Amino acid sequence: MFPVVEGRPMREQLRFLHLNTLQLSKLLQENVPSYNKEPGFEQFKVSERSHRNWIRLYLEENNSEVVFNLGAKVRRQYLDALRTLKLSLSRRVAQYDVYSMAVGTVLVLEALVLLLLSVPQALSSRAELDVPLLSPVCSLLFYLLLLALAALHVVVCTAADSSCYLCGLPWLAAGGVMTLIAALLCAGMSALTRVFAGGKCLSQVGLAFQNPPQSTSRWSELDLLSFLGTVGHVLSLGASSFIEEEHQTWYFLVNTLCLALCHQIYRKCLLGDDCAPQHCPHTGEEFDGVAVALQGKRAGPEGWELSRAPADPSSLEALRGSERWMVLASPWLVLACCRLLRSLNQTGVQWAHRPDLGHWLTSSDHKAELSVLAALSLTMIFVLVQKRCSLTSKVAMAFGLLGIYCYRAAIGNVLFPWQQDNKDISKGITEARFVYVFVLGILFTGTKDLLKSQIIAADFTARTVGLWEIHSGLVLLATLLLRPHNLPVLVLSLAIQTIMAQFIWRPLRHDVAEVTVMHYWFGQAFFYFQGNSNSIATVDISAGFVGLDAYMEIPAMFLTAFATYSGPVLWASHLVNFLTSEASSGSALSHACFCYALICSIPVSVYIILVTSLRYHLFIWSVFSPKLLYEGMHLLITAAVCIFFTAMDQTNTKS
Repeated sequence: MFPVVEGRPMREQLRFLHLNTLQLSKLLQENVPSYNKEPGFEQFKVSERSHRNWIRLYLEENNSEVVFNLGAKVRRQYLDALRTLKLSLSRRVAQYDVYSMAVGTVLVLEALVLLLLSVPQALSSRAELDVPLLSPVCSLLFYLLLLALAALHVVVCTAADSSCYLCGLPWLAAGGVMTLIAALLCAGMSALTRVFAGGKCLSQVGLAFQNPPQSTSRWSELDLLSFLGTVGHVLSLGASSFIEEEHQTWYFLVNTLCLALCHQIYRKCLLGDDCAPQHCPHTGEEFDGVAVALQGKRAGPEGWELSRAPADPSSLEALRGSERWMVLASPWLVLACCRLLRSLNQTGVQWAHRPDLGHWLTSSDHKAELSVLAALSLTMIFVLVQKRCSLTSKVAMAFGLLGIYCYRAAIGNVLFPWQQDNKDISKGITEARFVYVFVLGILFTGTKDLLKSQIIAADFTARTVGLWEIHSGLVLLATLLLRPHNLPVLVLSLAIQTIMAQFIWRPLRHDVAEVTVMHYWFGQAFFYFQGNSNSIATVDISAGFVGLDAYMEIPAMFLTAFATYSGPVLWASHLVNFLTSEASSGSALSHACFCYALICSIPVSVYIILVTSLRYHLFIWSVFSPKLLYEGMHLLITAAVCIFFTAMDQTNTKS
């Protein structure tokens, strides 16, 4: 900004220009290996030599016209060097590895297309996900594609100005990438051929529509809401403002979901709607209608049904008076909890500066109130979690929650009733490790029960108790890692899970796809209820050091990731528990795993395409790039969840 210093003496002008040019030249040296060949760097060196000559002349003749003219020449040289350096650095910043980005995008899209084409098989009664890779790999098309991709890779990597990531890989690794692309493309074409050229699929669709008592071709309100909500969320990722305020999108979807549930409950309870789902077929009956699987209807295969429901789901007359009123009030209770949670943590960009309940609780003047709230929250967590645990896990949970309060008191977040000040503040390492022992103990007990259920085939109780104890161990770990003012978030999350499981999902007999979508949406909403956002600044890195006296990379990484994504993880864990204890067949977990993977893969795939196309956007590094990091980590969490789903499904199959 030369006009800022234009009125200064010539010596100061040249000094300022030299400092500014030196700064840009250092940036060029850090980012360009052959910086000494850049025109801007050469101009800078010429300007420095001219500046050195001007200083010698200035010291000899202070006021001559020759000194002024030479100074004006040096000034022009500096300004030309600044412009050239600026252009060189701008080109370097906007230079993207388009080849590697295109290869990654193609891989992601191929995987998404395979998931979409596998919907009829994955959502059938047998819940099979068969990706044909062997037969396409043995085809001529695969080798032709592999040859073409290898030729393209050679052409790109041998170009004069090529400096991409894939070209720097060993040929064996690059060949593996090309082989994967060709195999997935051939597998996708094979799956597409099976879907549209197979007469069996079309005949099953016709049979499904010819048998109205077993299926219905009409989408329910929740089906339509799930579809429109997913599409709307995906489309909103193309705008930077919607990414900054994505929490508003999930709050809106969750609130709309509660209203849709309220409408469904009132229609069935008060009006006796005859559009309610039909009774579930008996265990021995099977129906492989692909049209039913595609639409996810309740009257589909038995794996889609939840067994523990009232005898007459169309009117819910089997419920007693108090339970009936609880069913009617449950959506409004969930809405009230969500509204309370919105006031706890302001997140995003536009309203992040406004005071919220969390700031009020964390201030030093309200430490007594925070202590009371933390104690009540820990008590409620124990009440909500212990009901399905074994006696050993109940004792471990009680001592673990007591240790959490002692840990928070040791580091000065809360106070004991007899404590007047914070004189005895420590790192709380002993208290935190005390809690870790109980977390590992509860997880070990749950794993032992799961292994026991595999050995004893008829021991259904051991499996359900083991899964709930694993869920309880995760809840205890989240309680330790979350800050004290966020403990009500965990309490209300457990309360909403209890309300919806007992008074919404069981009485209304929602199918597996709808229950999975609801768990996913609430998990995403609770990610933002914790105070998270799509900005890296909101990551609570202090959770990675709980119980550690030194930096340890792997534990810190795991603890930070779990604390950040504890909302989605706990809701996914509850989904496994609910389906295992309620579903009438073993294919429910397979259906849920596929739906969960699909609903998470669609936004990620579309967002990768959007980020690639918007790479020159003004906010690509400040808004879109952090969101891409969050989506990548969320995808890893989802992969871990799906592995857990698959493992539990295998356990059910063996049992």
